[in-house]
Amino acid sequence: MPTNVSPEYKKAEEAYRKAREPKERLDCLKEMLRTIPKHKGTEHLQSDIKTRIKQLTEELAGPKKGGKRSGPSHVVRNEGAAQLCMIGPPNAGKSSLHVRLTGSHSDVGPYPYTTHLPIPGMLPFEDIHFQLVDLPPVSGEFLEPWLVNTLQHADGVLLVIDVADPECLEQVPVVLERLAERKVFLRSAWPGLDSAPAQETGEDDPFRLDLPTVLIANKSDLDPDPEEVKILEELLGLRYPALTMSAETGDGVDQLGPFLFKALQIVRAYTKSPGKPADNDKPFTVRRGDTILDVAKLVHKDIARDLKFARMWGSEVFDGQQVGHDHGVADGDLIELHV
Repeated sequence: MPTNVSPEYKKAEEAYRKAREPKERLDCLKEMLRTIPKHKGTEHLQSDIKTRIKQLTEELAGPKKGGKRSGPSHVVRNEGAAQLCMIGPPNAGKSSLHVRLTGSHSDVGPYPYTTHLPIPGMLPFEDIHFQLVDLPPVSGEFLEPWLVNTLQHADGVLLVIDVADPECLEQVPVVLERLAERKVFLRSAWPGLDSAPAQETGEDDPFRLDLPTVLIANKSDLDPDPEEVKILEELLGLRYPALTMSAETGDGVDQLGPFLFKALQIVRAYTKSPGKPADNDKPFTVRRGDTILDVAKLVHKDIARDLKFARMWGSEVFDGQQVGHDHGVADGDLIELHV
């Protein structure tokens, strides 16, 4: 980012980095364009902002048909504890794995490019769900132009490969290169995995997208050698955490939920109204380090606005302890919000 930008622009860019909803991101882009200094040093960035405004505006409106806007949207609204996008080369078995993990109705076929739209589905884990989005394959000849906009909402990526296909040695670098061309970088570091090395995130580029990634070695039933994935990662020079599973038999699929829960530092918060029993069936999910106020925002914006204090029951407080807005939340806490 050019150093001689205004505080207003910096504020708009920071808001864009944090925005999750497409409409909110579009508003931030327009504010960035309005406040960016107009000189030669910012010409490239101005062009990039305009391009993304155009793409996001068209995405929110939907495709044209018969003079009207209609058709499917490529923006998948976040649901559940986190959103993970499934990416991979053609014929890696992404759609079959998505069906196995979520029970979705993805198109499955023994030929490439059966997925044309983002297909969301929910992976259950204990009393929460993770949203898995099946995306079209990526290859040297094929990359959906809307795919990057869909990835903007993701909390991470499942890089699915066919571990039994020797061509994946050529396919995986192509996938990474095609995404890098669009400023999307798949990283090995996850918030909850202490062993993951620190990686440069390109903070100076507001449109660079760094996504934590787990390698999913699919079709393990066709290649039973447990060392195959390690050898493959060595050959490719990758250091992603890796899970081996089979969409055909279901072997290994039960690893994904616990991995995501730990790697994303998911925290479940249960709530109750004063004088009423606790709601132990549907927890709100936040991340380690989040606070009482973050939970209140999920319950209702008016409750967050009018919140005075909370009472908590959990492993790190005594029963009924009164706490303020900024008190940290631990997994399994019961929270009573007072407004």
